Formats: sequence, structure tokens, C-alpha cells
Amino acid sequence: MSETATDTDIQMITAIVRPDKLADVKEALTDVGAPSLTVTNVSGRGSQPAKKGQWRGEEYVVDLHQKVKIECVVADVPADDVVDAIREAAHTGEPGDGKIFVLPVTDAVQVRTGNSGPDAV
Repeated sequence: MSETATDTDIQMITAIVRPDKLADVKEALTDVGAPSLTVTNVSGRGSQPAKKGQWRGEEYVVDLHQKVKIECVVADVPADDVVDAIREAAHTGEPGDGKIFVLPVTDAVQVRTGNSGPDAV
């Protein structure tokens, strides 16, 4: 690993957003120069209210809502630009729009090349 990795400014931006906003977020990330991402289907609960339903005569409550988790690691693009792009692309103004977290990354290593630090991102 890189000896100067702790001196770098590598950031991981993690966003939990509505699945139907994924295409908009991907386009926004490409527009700010951060097209690399990892997407995971997740479910969770926040301020979005639970929904009641009925199936085969039985009532049920859906309190975990389907979302997508988008992870984007950047070194040469300001994290603030990435956060703004995600926020604008994912915004509907309704409860359940999601959350964005920014975390420091102490190092990164590219498996194929062995590059580390910002060069691996």
C-alpha cells in the first residue's frame, strides 16, 4: 500500500436513493466526472411512512422500503461536487428521497495494476 495514502484526499460517497432515480444519478455522476460506481439493492426505513397492504385476505405492513445504495470513490473530483450531483438528481421533495454519506478512505489498491492511493481510484 502507498506510504502517503493517509496524506491523500480519497473520499467515498455513499448514497441511499429511490431505485427509480438510479439512471438520473448515474448520468449526473458522469456529468461531474465521476462515472465509476457500485450499486447494491437494499431495503431500509427512515422518515418515509410504512405502507399497509393486503394479500390473500391478510393485512401486512411494509416498513422496509426498497432503495439502491450507490458507492462512489473519488480522488480527483471534489466530493462536494459528487454530493451535489447526487442530491439534485435524486431529489423529489418527498419523504424517502434518501441520504448521502461522505467518508474518508485511507488507501485504495487497484487489483489489476497494484497501483495504490489516488492512482488506484
